[in-house]
Amino acid sequence: MASAQHDSYQIHYTSSGNGPALVLLHSFLCDGDMWSEQLAPLAQHYRVINIDIRGHGQSSVADRPLDIYDLVKDVLAVLDQEGIDKATWAGLSIGGMIALRAALIAPERVERLLLLDTHAGTETRVKIFKYRLLVTLARLFGIRPLLPLVSKLMFGRHTLQEQPALVETWQQKFAAMPLVSIDQVCTALCRRDSLKARLGSISQPALVLVGEEDVSLPPPCSEALAQRLPNATLAIIPRAGHLSTLEQPEAVTAAMLDFLRGQPDANQPNGNQGRAHAS
Repeated sequence: MASAQHDSYQIHYTSSGNGPALVLLHSFLCDGDMWSEQLAPLAQHYRVINIDIRGHGQSSVADRPLDIYDLVKDVLAVLDQEGIDKATWAGLSIGGMIALRAALIAPERVERLLLLDTHAGTETRVKIFKYRLLVTLARLFGIRPLLPLVSKLMFGRHTLQEQPALVETWQQKFAAMPLVSIDQVCTALCRRDSLKARLGSISQPALVLVGEEDVSLPPPCSEALAQRLPNATLAIIPRAGHLSTLEQPEAVTAAMLDFLRGQPDANQPNGNQGRAHAS
């Protein structure tokens, strides 16, 4: 275990494996354990830097306002500490939003992109209202009464029905996140800027993955993202919701490795846009 300091925050991460650098960035309310099933297979071929985003896991509590660009700088501080000039950035949900912004503001640090269950646009007014209401209720009553609703946002219907132990484990993690961090990171998500007009300038090869049953950021969000990126491939993961790495880990790992093995150099775009289903 290690940590890097940025803007007075300690950003926790682990480093495993050898080879080209690969950064893993988890979803809101989660931590680096979200990648637990992918970590060992990826570390056989890559130097994997698995980061707890500010406010999550073992990183410092997010106790003051921030935006997603602050989280990009946190990741860059980790890479600087590890002596890594350039890496592939893999992120799910807010992790993907961080990766996209890194490709825009620090393109020289981004080799390729793996974008899971994420979005390039702003948050809708309806969702902002819903999320702010949830935060308010959590302040009043705690997060535990809200866990069934949160779980429906994070997991697909098949997972909720067939993997109750997995859902229970992650409910406990959701409940352990400090409320101040939930509030500040949720606000950053609600206030995020749109990248849609800028996606055409991202030339790095990208794989866009999405769970077929994701209700938080449904497949059309990923389809639109893949269409706007100049060098992207889309894959849809059956029987998975928002946390696809946990729900269908073998399918997600296989899709990630297939992409990484087929894309040795971000400077050699293949122009491969399309739609594929990962089984």
